[in-house]
Amino acid sequence: MDDLLDREIRRLAARDLPLAAELLREAIRVPHDHVDRPIDAGGDPACGLSNHEGPRLEGMRRAIVQHKAVRDPADVWFDAFGNLRWTVQDPHDGIAAADKKVIWLDGHSDTVRALRDGWRTKTGGGLDPYLGLVDAARVDRAFLRGELGWLPPDADWHHLLWGRGSADQLAGVVSQVIATRILLELAPAGALRGAIVVGIATVAEEDNDGGGPKHIVDCELPGAPPERIPDVVVLTEGTGDAVKGALGIYRGQRGRMQIEVEVRGKSCHGSMPWMGLNPLEWGGHIVAEAAAAYERRDGFLDHAFLGHGTRTASWAHLDTPSDCAVPERLVFRFDRRLTVGETPDQALRDVEALPAVQAARAAGLQVAVSVPQYREKTWVGALADNPQIYPGWVTPEDHPAIAAAVEAYRRVVSPEVDDRPGPGGYLRKQPRVDRWIFSTDGVGVPVPLDDTRFAVPAAKRWVVSGAVKHPAMFGIGAGVEQNTHKIGENVDLRELRFAIATVARFVPLFAAG
Repeated sequence: MDDLLDREIRRLAARDLPLAAELLREAIRVPHDHVDRPIDAGGDPACGLSNHEGPRLEGMRRAIVQHKAVRDPADVWFDAFGNLRWTVQDPHDGIAAADKKVIWLDGHSDTVRALRDGWRTKTGGGLDPYLGLVDAARVDRAFLRGELGWLPPDADWHHLLWGRGSADQLAGVVSQVIATRILLELAPAGALRGAIVVGIATVAEEDNDGGGPKHIVDCELPGAPPERIPDVVVLTEGTGDAVKGALGIYRGQRGRMQIEVEVRGKSCHGSMPWMGLNPLEWGGHIVAEAAAAYERRDGFLDHAFLGHGTRTASWAHLDTPSDCAVPERLVFRFDRRLTVGETPDQALRDVEALPAVQAARAAGLQVAVSVPQYREKTWVGALADNPQIYPGWVTPEDHPAIAAAVEAYRRVVSPEVDDRPGPGGYLRKQPRVDRWIFSTDGVGVPVPLDDTRFAVPAAKRWVVSGAVKHPAMFGIGAGVEQNTHKIGENVDLRELRFAIATVARFVPLFAAG
C-alpha cells in the first residue's frame, strides 16, 4: 500500500500541476480587477493586501468546490475572523474521530504591496505584479538577476510563474488545495485513514503575523474535543534558500516584536531652532545609537539553530507644521527578531537603556518606549486587538512529525530529482531540515505554558519552546525566501509540484505513526 501511495501521489501531483498553476495565476491576478476601479464602483486600491483579501478568498472557495478538494460544499467555509477553511477526512475508515490525527495545513492569503509602476518600468515592461509575464522579449534579465536572491539558468525560465504573492505565499495555499484534492481521490487507497486534515488560508499575516491561527486557537480550541485540537501544523510558506536549495523542511523560526518609540519635542519656526526641541534630531540619535549597539551585538543573544537576535529601524512618522519648522513629534519603530533566550521585556529595557534616550529626556523631550497594539479589522470586520509580539518556536528534530516529513520527501521527491552539487536554489535530492530566516503564521499557534484554557491529550505530543507550548510544526513550501517582497517575485513550478506531493504524502505517513 505504501508503494502504491508513493507512485499515485507522484503521478497525481504531476497531473495536477497545470491546474495548480492556473489557480495560482488567478489568485495573483485578482487585484487587477479592483485596484484601478473607483471605490464607488466596487474598486479597492488595497485589494489583496492584509485585511483586503475578500475577492481572492471568494475565488479560492469556489475553486475548492469546483475542483473537488472537499467532499461537500459545506466542508469549506469562512470563519468569524475571515480565514478560509476546509476539511477532509475518510468517514468510512472505521476510526473514531477522537482517535484521528488532526493535521492543519496553513498558508496566508494576503500579500505585500505590489509597487506596480516599479514592476513595469524596472523589469523593462515585460512583467506585471498581477498579470505576470506579459512580454518575454522585454524582460530585463540583468535587472532581475541583480534584484533577486536566486534565479535558475535562462533555459529553465519557462518553469517560472511571476507575480506578487507567487513565492509569498499564494503558491503555498494552492499546494494545500491540490493536496487535499489528491488525498480525497486516493482515500480508497488509505490516503486519509486516521486523519482529519484542515486547510486554512489565513488573513492579515503580512501585517499581523499569526493573527489567523491565533483566532482559531483563542476562540475555538478552549474546551474543544480532541478531534479539533491539532497534532501538527504544516506551514506552506516558502522554504527555499538561494544558496542551500529549494523546498527545505523547516522546523523553527525566531520570534519577533515591534518596539515603538515616541519622541515629543517642542515645535517652533525653523529659523529659530533654539526656541524648540527637535524630536527628529534627538530621535535620529536614538536610531543611530541603536544601530551601533546591534552592530556590536550588545544585548543580543545567538542560537546555534535559529541564529542571533536582530533589531532594525523599520518605520517612522513625523508630525510637523511644515518643512521649515522644528517638528512636534516623531514616532518610529524597531523590528526586533527574538532568538531563544531573548524576551520582549528585556528587548524593551534595552531600548529604554540607550544613552540617547536618557539624553533626550534630560534635554526636556518626552520619550515613550512601548509595544504597539494591532487594532485593524479583517475583511469581514473582525477586530484584531493584540500586542505586536509574536513568539518564536522550535520543533525537535526527533519529533515524529519531522521524521514523517523527511520520509515523505524521500518517497515522492528524491526519486524524481537529480543531485545538484554546489550552492544555489535548486531542488535537492536529499531532504534538508533547516529553519526560516523570516516569520510565518506559526507564531500565532503557541500558547503560554501556564495556559489551561483547553486540555491537550498527551498523545498529541505538543512540544515546549521556551515559555510557550504548541503542536509540532514544520514548513515546506515552494518559493525562495530571498525572492519574497521584491520586484520580480516568482516561483518555480517544479517546486510547487513537489511541495504538493510532499504535503499529500505526509498525511498518511503521520497518521499511521
